[in-house]
Amino acid sequence: MKNKRPIIVGIGELLWDVLPTGKRAGGSPVNLVFHANQLGAQGCAISTVGEDALGDELLKELDENKIQYIVPRVKRPTGTVNVTLQGGNPTYDIKEDVAWDYIPVTKESEEMILHADAVAYGTLALRSGVSRESILKLLHLAPIGTVKYCDLNLRPNFYSFEQIEELFELSDIVKINAKELKIITPMFGLENMTNDEVAHLLINKYNLHYFILTSGGNYSSVYGKNEISCIKTPFVQIVDTVGAGASFSGAFLYSILTGATLREAHKKAVEIGAFVCMNSGAWQKHPGSEYYF
Repeated sequence: MKNKRPIIVGIGELLWDVLPTGKRAGGSPVNLVFHANQLGAQGCAISTVGEDALGDELLKELDENKIQYIVPRVKRPTGTVNVTLQGGNPTYDIKEDVAWDYIPVTKESEEMILHADAVAYGTLALRSGVSRESILKLLHLAPIGTVKYCDLNLRPNFYSFEQIEELFELSDIVKINAKELKIITPMFGLENMTNDEVAHLLINKYNLHYFILTSGGNYSSVYGKNEISCIKTPFVQIVDTVGAGASFSGAFLYSILTGATLREAHKKAVEIGAFVCMNSGAWQKHPGSEYYF
């Protein structure tokens, strides 16, 4: 590790989750950075917002939560997602042709990637040509040894087999949930395999360090090349699950970068993910975090 506090960069969507209880700042890559920061990382979000009031408010949220960012402003509306909850589980109406569809490569973002210990991203921000080109350019700029973390984050109509495979080929760690696994196994011709067989095949085919499978309130499994950790999801009173996956990712990635074993990193990820489910929205201060304020 290059730094005492690892530098974790999240690239992609930055937006407002509009929940029944009001709007909350979010976007999977910045959610990951938010939670990694509280554990001790130096996180940075790379995205864009519009030249509008919602953009002003998002930047204010980033400042107040002490999240470093490289977020140029563009002449598109700031991104919003209408979130509907059923039993605490969200469905998303994601607005298109918004600011984070136009993420540019800047000198600042190139410099940040060159110093990063890890870079996190997903498929969603690849839906537009501009952001896709920028994200892939930045990933290719990352030095050897920078951990590339793909939280797949599939959303209807915003992914393709080609995009998924391209990210797998670039990544060191891939995280996917059980519903997403059912989507991709036919794409890869793996529908007749067990979860364990799929995980090991993908690890070997794409030379992954880890393959992470989460199954909501049931369990999560982390597969390494020569070890597996499976943990039953703890029972908690769920308010909503918005941001739970990204918080899991932030905790796992930070833990691995700071020398934790696979099992230790997995336990911390489960703990933080469960905590987020007990609260509304994706950004929740961890109890006892010394880095939040």
